[in-house]
Amino acid sequence: MAHPKRKISKTRRDKRRTHYKATVAQIATCPITGEAHLYHRAYWHEGKMYYRGQVVIDKSIVALA
Repeated sequence: MAHPKRKISKTRRDKRRTHYKATVAQIATCPITGEAHLYHRAYWHEGKMYYRGQVVIDKSIVALA
């Protein structure tokens, strides 16, 4: 296996890692329910799963089946 010939300094290591940044997730607000959720993601609200303002899954109907 390859091993480094010299120790990489903390400064050099940190310079390389300057582009590793965390990004803030964009939050959308549903016009129907007013619930905050991630863009392009389905979300649960009061026993129903919504996506793009429409009910995708209703837990009460699923539980009866």
